[in-house]
Amino acid sequence: MQKIGDIVNKYKIEDRDKYVSREFQKYAYDLAVELGDLPHKSLYMRLAKVTPRILLEKARTFVKDATNANSKGRLFMWKLKQLKEESKKAEAAKNNKAVEER
Repeated sequence: MQKIGDIVNKYKIEDRDKYVSREFQKYAYDLAVELGDLPHKSLYMRLAKVTPRILLEKARTFVKDATNANSKGRLFMWKLKQLKEESKKAEAAKNNKAVEER
């Protein structure tokens, strides 16, 4: 007969995300690790919460493809800003076209 504590320890799950309760927090933490920018993980959490995921993914893949980036975090923020501006321009053009059709 085995002790219950021995059985539980046998199946112990690694609990490294102890303080993460939402999916966007996990995504933001993984993004900060990937960019090597853990001191600014709260910034990435805010971005993951309010920014469309497709924009974050595009900026992330852009940085991933850049091999000689000095600061991956800075490059990520620059690309994200550029993508947001493009998105706003596309949305404005779409709205103008809809207004003209009326």
